[in-house]
Amino acid sequence: MLQITTHTPAETARFAAGIGRRLRPGTVVACFGGMGAGKTAFTRGLCEGIGLPDLVSSPTFALVNEYHAAGRMSVYHFDMYRVTSPDALETTGFWDYPLEDAVFVIEWAENIPEALAALSCPVLRVTITGNGDLPRGITVEGDECLADPCC
Repeated sequence: MLQITTHTPAETARFAAGIGRRLRPGTVVACFGGMGAGKTAFTRGLCEGIGLPDLVSSPTFALVNEYHAAGRMSVYHFDMYRVTSPDALETTGFWDYPLEDAVFVIEWAENIPEALAALSCPVLRVTITGNGDLPRGITVEGDECLADPCC
């Protein structure tokens, strides 16, 4: 487990970029935290660490945003805020995306515990606390070498 406190969205993104550099295809990054906690800033940093130049934005209304670049693994960025059942998850197309060649980042992962438990791949659990101008507490649990930017 890795714990850190960040004080700005840019600091959150820098921390996440270190993790992004260590991600491999087939990994799920499950983000937990309230509204405004910094899940999208964290995702922005992950994508930066992977080398994806795309503008990362919250997929709240689209449900999923895709980020691609030549020679880099893709990221599928899901928002599960409105997903409240396995049937609702099915309608997002979640199970149809190619996880084996990409990284999935899931905001509001607390809404799909059964799906997370059903995955047979590495899952990093990222819990972010705080919002507004408050510092963010970030806890990363999962593959320790993946999670620790100092590895």
